[in-house]
Amino acid sequence: MIVFKNVRWKNLLSTGNSFIEIQLNKSSNTLIIGDNGAGKSTILDALCFGLFNKPFRPIKKDQLINSVNQGGTLVEIEFMIGNREYLVKRGIKKNLFEIYRDGKLLNQDAKIKDYQEFLEKNILKLNFKSFTQIVILGMSFIPFMQLRASDRRTIIEDLLDIEIFSVMNYLLRSKVTQNKDDIGTVDIALGLSENEQKLTKIMIDKLKEDKTVQIKKNKKDIEEHEEFLKTHKENINQIIKKIEELNESINDESNARGKIDSLHDYQRDIEKNIDKYENEIEFYEKNEACNICRQDIPKIFRKSMIENFHAKMHECGQALLKIGNVLQEKEKRIHEIDTILNRVDLQKAEIAHNQNTIDACTQYIKKVAKQNEEISQMADDIDEKKNELNVIDKDIEIYNKEKEKLSNQKYLYELATTMLKDGGIKTRIIKQYLPIMNKLINKYLAEMDFFVSFNLDENFNESIKSRHRDEFTYDSFSEGEKMRIDLALLFTWRAVAKLKNSANTNLLILDEVFDSSLDAAGTDEFMRILNNLVKNTNVFVISHKGEILFDKFKSVLKFEKRKNFSQIIK
Repeated sequence: MIVFKNVRWKNLLSTGNSFIEIQLNKSSNTLIIGDNGAGKSTILDALCFGLFNKPFRPIKKDQLINSVNQGGTLVEIEFMIGNREYLVKRGIKKNLFEIYRDGKLLNQDAKIKDYQEFLEKNILKLNFKSFTQIVILGMSFIPFMQLRASDRRTIIEDLLDIEIFSVMNYLLRSKVTQNKDDIGTVDIALGLSENEQKLTKIMIDKLKEDKTVQIKKNKKDIEEHEEFLKTHKENINQIIKKIEELNESINDESNARGKIDSLHDYQRDIEKNIDKYENEIEFYEKNEACNICRQDIPKIFRKSMIENFHAKMHECGQALLKIGNVLQEKEKRIHEIDTILNRVDLQKAEIAHNQNTIDACTQYIKKVAKQNEEISQMADDIDEKKNELNVIDKDIEIYNKEKEKLSNQKYLYELATTMLKDGGIKTRIIKQYLPIMNKLINKYLAEMDFFVSFNLDENFNESIKSRHRDEFTYDSFSEGEKMRIDLALLFTWRAVAKLKNSANTNLLILDEVFDSSLDAAGTDEFMRILNNLVKNTNVFVISHKGEILFDKFKSVLKFEKRKNFSQIIK
């Protein structure tokens, strides 16, 4: 239970720089009176602003600041919950929001919004709407029956302390969204991994296939080149044999060339002798005496010498003819030898060509053999791909497990959503309390001599019937009758809050409820109801009818304006 002890404020609306303080738990009933504009309703704005950062009446927050002092607005509220003492301070110019528990300032690291939420949900367990339905009934009060269905539900959920299910539903929606996103993320990752798995398997199969095909192709290539190599080696051997045969056929080359040289020497010697003999013949034919000794040469001697030299020239001519014949034969042989030597050179060139081909072929065979060796070692690449495939398989297994987990989570979230939505567990709880609520409402209406059958359904739509079973709606009644219904609902909510120990509080403030709806007799009747129905509660009634109500309250607070500032006159 929340026991409000004190509220004090300054520089709030018409209040000046001096605190106005009201002890909230001193008297069981207190009348607050004053002229219009005296500031008697400021307590409502002070409480709502201090606790919920918004005024009770429909005015802007910056209009709460005293227009004369233009700053220093401060509200302090003291209350107890159990054995803990709380103090809430809130100010404008300078801005202030502090919560003290047992004299110690609570952590302010959180943002203002979170700090306010902590106050409402963890300490007060009341929000603005609930507070203004259970604690305050006034001119700016919106009766329960005039609220929208969603706001009615919020009030009842707060009363029954089941707003936690709405919070859970709100949190669940974010979890459902996160679950949906997570499933989508896992589906994408799973799809990518499965695609990668497929591609890796294809690559492994291709590596295996390529390896076998390439090795076979290379082996065939090597065999073809080895056969080619063998052919060229055989060609070289055949050429070598042919060269040997050719060389064998010209083994007389040196002898033939030497013979020709000798014959040429003989030929030159004979030609020299012929020239000599011709000179001798010419001498004897032209000279009759010796050129040296000047002796006459006999004619017979000269004739015999000429004949002798002619005979020798004839012999030389015969010799030259024979030498020429032999030279012709030898030169023919040399020509044959040169022809054979040319053929040998051509064969040697063919050997060189074949040898170059053999060398190139040998290098190619070595290269292809090395390539086969490297391909044989490609098992490492296949093993690497297999290792990658194992990792992918494990990832897929993890993703499938995660997807199964998320799918199970989704199923549970769907069940929880069904339970937490308005038609779920909250409606079941509300259905259990509706008979109690309706019974209390009708009890309070009867005690106010308003004899109708009033019932709320699970959607908080009213059904009102007279004793004659005539059906009415809330809007069918007069303002006084509506006030009785509003009071009955107010008392009911407070009774339910007390039962649930949720929004149970010692404070009840009624702002000008008598002034327009109740006459003197009605006021007396209401005071009787108030005294009988409201136990252990500090009731504050704000009214203009001081002369009628003055003697009906244990304590009275009178507000007046002095020098443009509101004060309590004692």
